[in-house]
Amino acid sequence: MNITIKPLAPDLAVDYFDFFENRAFTDDSPYRCYCQMFQLSKEQFKSTFENAGDLDAGQMSRKAAEQQIESNSLRGYLAFVDGLAIGWCNVNDKANYPIDPCIGTSFYAPTEKREKAVVCFEIAPGFRGQGVATALLLQAIDDAKAEGYLAIEGFPTIRDERFEWDYTGPVRLYEKTGFKAVAEKDGYIVMRKELQ
Repeated sequence: MNITIKPLAPDLAVDYFDFFENRAFTDDSPYRCYCQMFQLSKEQFKSTFENAGDLDAGQMSRKAAEQQIESNSLRGYLAFVDGLAIGWCNVNDKANYPIDPCIGTSFYAPTEKREKAVVCFEIAPGFRGQGVATALLLQAIDDAKAEGYLAIEGFPTIRDERFEWDYTGPVRLYEKTGFKAVAEKDGYIVMRKELQ
């Protein structure tokens, strides 16, 4: 399988939404999102979802993701096979995540720390277990290093057995790409790879 990895940009928004709406959750995954929540502060979440009007939560999530892609606050990589988006990885400068996130975990670190965070993977069901997440993570590492970042971190959930819908990625994915466990917090492991 020939996998092509592309960084998310506004000109790939159609591919992004096509992936999330037509392939990402076709296996009855409990997740139904556009990976926009990690970039929302509590205040942004409140203003976005409490002022939804006639839009349902899914429509508001899509609208928030559209705005984030256009403003370049939602960042990461799409994986393509034969021109079709089949995977996604949310990876961003830690300074771009909110200090007061609407979700429970904060990935924020000040700009001067020069760190990136890998917070989510989603691979289309028919392409799982074929190296797509590894290809996405390796691209994130290569680009972070080329851009002068000092480190990149991932946050896999602590589990005793494999969980198919593990959007944070398994510990073994990080270990095989050179990350080391540096801490445990609130049910997850902080995996870190030094880049310099």
